Amino acid sequence: MGMHIGTPVSGGTHTTYAKYGVKSFTSSGTFTTKVPVKCDVLIVAGGGAGSNWHGGGGGAGGMVVETDVILSAGSHTVTVGAGGAGGTTSPGTNGGNSVLGSLTTAVGGGHGGNYESSGPASGGSGAGANADGSYQSGGAGTSNQGNAGGTGWCCHAGGGGGGAGAVGGNATGDTLSANQRGGIGGEGLLNSLRTGSQQWYAGGGSGGTWYGNGGTAGGSGGGGNGSWYTNTNAPTPGTANTGGGGGANGGQGNNTSWAAQTTGGSGIVVVRWEVL
Repeated sequence: MGMHIGTPVSGGTHTTYAKYGVKSFTSSGTFTTKVPVKCDVLIVAGGGAGSNWHGGGGGAGGMVVETDVILSAGSHTVTVGAGGAGGTTSPGTNGGNSVLGSLTTAVGGGHGGNYESSGPASGGSGAGANADGSYQSGGAGTSNQGNAGGTGWCCHAGGGGGGAGAVGGNATGDTLSANQRGGIGGEGLLNSLRTGSQQWYAGGGSGGTWYGNGGTAGGSGGGGNGSWYTNTNAPTPGTANTGGGGGANGGQGNNTSWAAQTTGGSGIVVVRWEVL
């Protein structure tokens, strides 16, 4: 069941390639069709925020792909989850859920654990653990949407947030401060529904470390980078409309000026149908 090229469909940003029509929603809205349509759908939730103190990376937003879905004639509400907000004196928040009508809800990514205050949250993908001994296990992911976050190491290095395609990396270290490193964010997944070319989505944010000799790159799919060594290098947020988790601040104490740099990336909803 395709759609004739003249069939009215509204909502989102309209593009075409090959034999397909596409509606992309980078913010919440409504997908409306005047006839039933068989389509393929990509739903990515918002990524979780990275932690702001010796912290774990944010978990990626859950990623859901539905194929050969029949959307009935009428209006279907589209919710695009926001990225989790970075914390100042707190660990930040989970990403927002994304959903199209009555299809499977993609669950927002978990927020990273904050040093000596709270553990990592579960979500679409789970967040990385912080460096405190009480909270060294990563948050859990949601089945068929994402993976767990990585573990923290001792006192100064946080785990990476989970991604849609892989678990978050574990923090590493030993008694030599230069060898400590935050865990890398879990890799996301490739998907070609939006443009016909493969694009990365839902990568985990990387953990931060107080010591070490370099920051840790985020997972493919918009994951943010973790920072290192007494706030010398700032973390980076998850990339907008990928569902990437936010990178974590590895520094001592909550750096309020960097809260926005630990935020998760917002999600996206894509609807593709065949034009007859």
